Amino acid sequence: MKKVALIVAGGKGERMNVDIPKQFLLLNNLPILMHTIKQFSHFEEIFLVLPKSQFDYWNGLCKINNFTQIHILVEGGSTRFHSVKNGLDKIDTTSVIAIHDGVRPLISTALINNLVGETKRGRGVIPIIPVKNSIRKIEGENSVHIDRSNLYKVQTPQCFLSADIKNAYTQEFSELFTDDASVFEANGGEIKTILGDEKNLKITTQDDMKVAKVFKQ
Repeated sequence: MKKVALIVAGGKGERMNVDIPKQFLLLNNLPILMHTIKQFSHFEEIFLVLPKSQFDYWNGLCKINNFTQIHILVEGGSTRFHSVKNGLDKIDTTSVIAIHDGVRPLISTALINNLVGETKRGRGVIPIIPVKNSIRKIEGENSVHIDRSNLYKVQTPQCFLSADIKNAYTQEFSELFTDDASVFEANGGEIKTILGDEKNLKITTQDDMKVAKVFKQ
């Protein structure tokens, strides 16, 4: 079955306190987004969802950095849900799709392949890592301890058969949709989890960037 990557990158870099979107910041002298795309170079197709206003800037970066990995640009939407939906509309119904955050450049080939290998009809597969910090729930002026033993953080890529996830995205948008897995479950799909990778962090702050640079050495 054909493997397709759908990479979503609509960040503005507000938490980074920088003037350019975080996906374009340099990690080891190359824009973060290029590192991310490279990790899917063994896939048959790569779709990159960006705001239309960033197309020219991105194409300029590709030229400057001699970035020749073939990929197809797709115009993003008003939310991540709508951006993913726009990307899915460009993909056929006979593929396995890995939907990935553009600012997770350290995803390993091994984890990608494990996720794809576990994907089947009616079942999506996502990577998770255990919560290590103590957790408390705030209730008014009080707080209560939460047992963390069954709590996990969700990562991407999240993998689905294309026909299944395209069908799930025909639903109306809901604020309850926090990722692709939640959209899939709301449409009756089953989610299988596998252990993710601590290195597969999402770069959203300057501290994340510092950690990513250490991992990338």
